[in-house]
Amino acid sequence: MKRTIEIDCPPEILIGLSLNAESFASYLKRQAAISLFKEGRMSSGTAASWLCIPRAHFLQLAWDAGAVLLENSEDDFNRETALL
Repeated sequence: MKRTIEIDCPPEILIGLSLNAESFASYLKRQAAISLFKEGRMSSGTAASWLCIPRAHFLQLAWDAGAVLLENSEDDFNRETALL
């Protein structure tokens, strides 16, 4: 089931950012996905699916935004090396 969220946005913001409403909505969606991932509230797979991009592409976006992709813990090491 698809849900639509409406956000009130004054035209000055769109003009100041040189974006139309559709581009601004895409920007906000991408930023929300990255923020939720960084907070640990959304998986990278879910975020990538929501943005309709490959998971590797999302992980690059998240990395570029300063997300920590792996903790330096023994659990993370074991989980990642088990994939080899």
